[in-house]
Amino acid sequence: MRIAEYVSFDAVGLAELVAEGEVTPAELEAAAREAARVVNPRINAIVETWPADDEPVPGGTPLAGVPFLIKDIGVAMAGRRMELGSRLAAGNVAGADSSLMRRFRRAGLVTFGRTATPEMAFSNTTEPLLYGATRNPWNPELSAGGSSGGAGAAVAAGVVPIAHATDAAGSIRVPAAYNGLFGLKPTRGRVSMGPHFDEVFNGLAVHGGVSRTVRDSAALLDRIRGPEPGDPYFAQEPSRPYAEEVTRPPGSLRIGVLTQAWGGRRTTAPVADALSRTVRLLESLGHRVEEAEVGLGADWEEFVLASARQWTANLTASVDALAAALGRPVDSSTLEPPILAGYHYGQRVSGAQFVTALEIRNRVARSLARYFDAYDLLLTPTVPELPVPLGTHAEGAEALDGLGWLRRLFDLSPFTAPFNVAGTPAMSVPVTADAGTGLPVGVQFAAGYGREGRLFRLAGQLEQASPWSGRTPQVWAGNHTGH
Repeated sequence: MRIAEYVSFDAVGLAELVAEGEVTPAELEAAAREAARVVNPRINAIVETWPADDEPVPGGTPLAGVPFLIKDIGVAMAGRRMELGSRLAAGNVAGADSSLMRRFRRAGLVTFGRTATPEMAFSNTTEPLLYGATRNPWNPELSAGGSSGGAGAAVAAGVVPIAHATDAAGSIRVPAAYNGLFGLKPTRGRVSMGPHFDEVFNGLAVHGGVSRTVRDSAALLDRIRGPEPGDPYFAQEPSRPYAEEVTRPPGSLRIGVLTQAWGGRRTTAPVADALSRTVRLLESLGHRVEEAEVGLGADWEEFVLASARQWTANLTASVDALAAALGRPVDSSTLEPPILAGYHYGQRVSGAQFVTALEIRNRVARSLARYFDAYDLLLTPTVPELPVPLGTHAEGAEALDGLGWLRRLFDLSPFTAPFNVAGTPAMSVPVTADAGTGLPVGVQFAAGYGREGRLFRLAGQLEQASPWSGRTPQVWAGNHTGH
């Protein structure tokens, strides 16, 4: 299969070709590998590929035979490295599949490599020392976002139609916005994080994916959702498959709009303009849209401080466990300055401070939940500005402590993290692009706990009303004319 033909299909479309016998999984994998060979030197999205697996691909699913990439954190594949974007974990090999990896295999996905992540996924840009910066396919001088920046860049450039991603403060939605993709963060408890990764940042982190079409993300979530025995969180199973929701009309929704972020970070003009155009599109589709004042349940600085304590305490425990397992020191030879600063900050977090941070998490969750009684959905920018130049996050980072680093990350992406704290689903949708630069602009919709179906219905409607799949970036595998 030629690359130009390969990139013209989404994941569900490729699986249909396999099911009809028009192409084999091996032929799709070969096309994906060739796409990676063509574009990865320019974007550095993929840190490793491995030889084809001789095991037969399970059939009978909407994703059977589709080439796939996993993120270099959060999912373990037997015999393959999981290095968390860090020198501390360099060369670390997983001894067994995690439960999520087993679900990817049962879905028939053909996993042939892993994508870049910032060190410990502790950034919203992907520029680790271990493997170098991942570049945005729309403009390689810009960030691809993080922490699923490798996944976002690989999908946007046409290597695979969908890739694994995780999200603890926006790590699915920020790369989706920066790379012109669809990305949905599921409800807390929708996808098991276990057994080896427990609840990850006390329930802030979730698994999902980034994709070029809404139906691909729906099909993936259908294949990986559901609990494992002993999971600490539970989300009620949906009444129907998410893949069916994509084509169902959403009805007339009441949508509250938050244009300016908590904490005072101002939304830039290109993003505010994109949000206004989205509002007009929603109104033309029959939705009721109005400005909303959304209380966070905590002062912004109080929220950032609590988040820093929760994040860094978890980071410290993870780093200590890795260092002990691999016999390595915890110092500047193994960790980058912001992560080392976060590690030391986490060492000083007391038990009482950590419990207080969890109490603030509860206040935020309950405060935001009340707004979903008044509104079906909340609409915000995904991020307040267009993709930032590479190196923006690193400016002066060596002088920041753990709190200062998290404050910087939340300042650059203030709209996303509160919905991780609340545990509610949220999605970034590439409804429009900036007229001046052509860069994609993502807008975020959030729904009440367990309401992914509502998000998929609206996303499907928006995809039909304002299609984005025809917009392709500067670095695009489909521009390659060879086989």
